[in-house]
Amino acid sequence: MSNQKLLPKTAQLHVGSLKDMGNRFIDAWHRAEKGEVVNETHITFLDFETMLSALSPKRLELLRYVRQHGATSVRELATKISRDYKNVHEDVVALEAIGLLLREGRKIIAPWDEVQTSVPLSTAT
Repeated sequence: MSNQKLLPKTAQLHVGSLKDMGNRFIDAWHRAEKGEVVNETHITFLDFETMLSALSPKRLELLRYVRQHGATSVRELATKISRDYKNVHEDVVALEAIGLLLREGRKIIAPWDEVQTSVPLSTAT
């Protein structure tokens, strides 16, 4: 079975603390204990600069391309988007590490229809 069928269609990216991340996990756990189906993906960055670095314009372009066309290899992807192999490889590794790109066998996929971001303007909760 494909991972794509198991994942929600929206990845929710947050800037927040480890406590915020833990609270989201606990909330989901409690909802699951009550019988609610919890099918959501949250990715937390500890600061805004890290989020921006992870979602650079080139990486967003790569995500969009993979979402629309897929890719069977990094080399094919680099050729299709007319970028240097080494840079595309670095971007694919980074996007895989944070969970925005996935591998199904040799295929590279971006299972998300949308990536939503949340950036708090205050630290008070």
